[in-house]
Amino acid sequence: MKKQIKKFLCITMALSLSMIMITGCSGDTAQTDENPVQSIDEDNVQEDNTEKADPVYVNQIKDGTYNIEVSSSSSMFKIVDAQLTVKGGEMSAVLTLSGTGYEKLYMGTGEEALADTDDKCIYFVEDPQGKYTYEVPVEALNQDINCAAWSIRKGKWYDRVLVFQSSMIPEDAITESSVPDGTYSAEATLTGGSGRASIESPADITSAGGTMTATIIWSSPSYEYMLIDGVYYYPVNKNGNSTFEIPVSLDKDIEVTAQTVAMSTPHDVDYTLRFDSATLKSK
Repeated sequence: MKKQIKKFLCITMALSLSMIMITGCSGDTAQTDENPVQSIDEDNVQEDNTEKADPVYVNQIKDGTYNIEVSSSSSMFKIVDAQLTVKGGEMSAVLTLSGTGYEKLYMGTGEEALADTDDKCIYFVEDPQGKYTYEVPVEALNQDINCAAWSIRKGKWYDRVLVFQSSMIPEDAITESSVPDGTYSAEATLTGGSGRASIESPADITSAGGTMTATIIWSSPSYEYMLIDGVYYYPVNKNGNSTFEIPVSLDKDIEVTAQTVAMSTPHDVDYTLRFDSATLKSK
């Protein structure tokens, strides 16, 4: 009798091990939902082996509204329509999703969303057809942008990577450096010299008639002039740190020679300025 019980237990254990090997750790053969924050959603990752186009920033697109294509890293986050609006140095897009499973979006990762405040989230707006739409800011086209989606059913953030494509925008709407007339700000970097001098960043930029002029405020009142492409520029202020107004271009190294009288005798110092178009904002 003991031998029969032992044999029965061995058979039962063998069958249990077989079922675990077939169904996995969950013991459930049904298809699972998408994975939450900080997990890899392998079943839903969309492979994109096509060569990506160069990034296109807001200063390169004429003001207007355009139909665009937006790719998503997950089939669980399907965008069926997208309208890009460019106005006054800002870009935003209204996304329409195929389903109604997400209450809100966050432009960043799910981990960042958990650490941030709820007012930074973008809640859905239902359109006349009952679809969920979301108006999101767009940093640039043709580059990866993190976007977290809050699942209503699961109560969790799910990480997505979106790419706003430029392929559907008319060619005549994209230029190398099309900045509408207006006042902007952009992050500015200064390299060269001894490393002790700096400039205020972001810097104010004025665009007028296709020409951009930046206001450069140094960390010292001792600069007498700036020399750019053979042209001398002199301070526009009499008191405070030396301030200049110079012509600039975005995303290009600008070679500058600046004369300082901070030392015993005047010295010309070579610097390089650069203004980041990705940070260009309308004022």
